[in-house]
Amino acid sequence: MHLARFPRLRLFPAPTPLEPLPNLTKHLGGPQIWIKRDDCTVVATGGNKVRKLEFLAGEALALGADHLITQGAVQSNHVRQTAAVAARLGMKFTALLEHRIDTNDRDYLNSGNVLLDRLMGAALEYRPGGTDMQAALEAKTDELRAAGQTPYMIPGGGSNRVGALGYVGCAQELMQQADEMGLKIDRVVHATGSSGTQAGLVVGLEGVNSGVRVLGIGVRAPKDRQEANVHKLAEATADYCGVKGGIARSAVEANCDYVGAGYGIPTPGMAEAVTMLARLEGVLLDPVYSGKGMAGLIDLIRKGEIGKQETVVFIHTGGAVGLYGYNGFFEQALAG
Repeated sequence: MHLARFPRLRLFPAPTPLEPLPNLTKHLGGPQIWIKRDDCTVVATGGNKVRKLEFLAGEALALGADHLITQGAVQSNHVRQTAAVAARLGMKFTALLEHRIDTNDRDYLNSGNVLLDRLMGAALEYRPGGTDMQAALEAKTDELRAAGQTPYMIPGGGSNRVGALGYVGCAQELMQQADEMGLKIDRVVHATGSSGTQAGLVVGLEGVNSGVRVLGIGVRAPKDRQEANVHKLAEATADYCGVKGGIARSAVEANCDYVGAGYGIPTPGMAEAVTMLARLEGVLLDPVYSGKGMAGLIDLIRKGEIGKQETVVFIHTGGAVGLYGYNGFFEQALAG
């Protein structure tokens, strides 16, 4: 997998840190837990989408685009990171935000990622919950093109075969770090939503025959649909970057037992995980993705489904700025 063949815009200093979590490991009685700090990708407080945007923005520039456009939920980490990249490149930026959560909470609607979107000059348009956001994105892209602009359309989460290259690269980076440290990794765990992060990791790790399992903790879709989405994108990504033989369906594993009432809706497990990492390790998770991902990891360890003798790497996908959109929830959780 020779990723230098693809247009790329370097956006952050690599590699991101790979650090042990000794206090969490001790608290849970094993396994050995490490964290890959993709919250440290620098751009607008960082996050996993920056890796994807290196390739997406690279392709946009190669195609002569002058306007980036994407979509996401109101408190989308992806939208915030894309807004920052557009600002850095001097491009216009439009985001369609879906009211995916039915709430009038002022913090959720105006703070956190939304505030940063506005500070960076994003043109925000809102759509009601349940909208076909891909169709809405395509329609808006056509509108911009008809107005004489040259838009580059980025799917939700940056999750297509171009964006997924970012996590093929992350897998390569992780294996190099592990080899240099003499660290034998048994399993990688992370929050999975729009599929690009997991698809890229699977392709990157399978492509080098690493023997490392990838477990995505779902944050929205049920298990069968999540795994099907990831596998479809992994196959497309593998074909795009030249991995021979495709990706076995068995290489894609998601556990979607920790979604709770729905995407972006807080759970007690998420609150526990966010508080635990903050107080034991000084690491800030987010309420929508990494918080639920870590909640799944903690629960699976407690149940014995992840063995005490394993070495696990948790991919921190960023998003802590989203905590400010959930101020009321955490006030109650901490008071209790």
